[in-house]
Amino acid sequence: MFSHLRYFLLVLLALPAQAQIKDSSLRVFKRVEAELYALQKNTFFSRDEKLRIESNKAFIACWDQIVNDPEILNYPFDSITEVSILSPEDKSFKLITWNLHRNDETHNYFGYLLVKRETRIKKGFLKHEKKVEYTAHKLIDRSAAVKSPENYISGCDKWFGMLYYELIDCGDFYTLLGYDPNDKLVRRKFVDVLYFKSNGSPVFGKDVFKFPRKNPKRLMFEFSSDVVMSLKYDEKRGQIVYSHLSSNREDPVLEGQVQFYGPDGSYDALELHKGRWIVISDIDARNERSPNDNAKKPDPKKQTPIYKPR
Repeated sequence: MFSHLRYFLLVLLALPAQAQIKDSSLRVFKRVEAELYALQKNTFFSRDEKLRIESNKAFIACWDQIVNDPEILNYPFDSITEVSILSPEDKSFKLITWNLHRNDETHNYFGYLLVKRETRIKKGFLKHEKKVEYTAHKLIDRSAAVKSPENYISGCDKWFGMLYYELIDCGDFYTLLGYDPNDKLVRRKFVDVLYFKSNGSPVFGKDVFKFPRKNPKRLMFEFSSDVVMSLKYDEKRGQIVYSHLSSNREDPVLEGQVQFYGPDGSYDALELHKGRWIVISDIDARNERSPNDNAKKPDPKKQTPIYKPR
């Protein structure tokens, strides 16, 4: 009964978004979503690398059927759980990314950036016409050839591939938090940037960081594959909070050997000031206290149980 109720609620929540989509597009999206759902298992979880690669080709072919339809910006793809799909509140674009795991522990990245752009065209004295343009960009991963990821700027055709998991609207640009399992020894997390030129062309990487001793276009954190690093946006603080990384070995010879790096228990943050992310070192990342934290705890002896077994 509860499972049926849960399904019914999910359908109701999806109705407002799907109601905006033309029936012809909606039918195609639902069909392709079912195909994508069926391909997920082999694409992401098969032990056979050849099967993963072939399934991924079919996965891409499914997306290719629908990415040129602007109605896709309003379709949620809720069942495609192994793919990251991010959009700003105004749904002006949809950023789709996923990774393909290889047997040598490296990863290939794939995705699309689907963009709706509105411009005003002058049609006479005090008269303007709104023009809406839609463009589907395929993301082509070129990260294997990039020697300096933090200084790399590119469009979609030479994208530095990663799996994006969070999007922050910063006004003139968008900040993206990304993850790259990388290889057997080292994992990587990124604070990337997406912005659009005046002609609508998308660009990844931008000079918006005020960071000690370097002038990066994106931030990269490298750490041991044996540990977990936290990197997330705290909306309440208005900060990107991240684990401070240091070597777990005291030998100075190992300084800079990132396969030995991990969280040391302290945290730093990035805070947006006048369009630039500023580093704030050694913050207190514990949850802020609730007003109820100081409330007097009830005496269990004076509480009436909801149900008393016989």
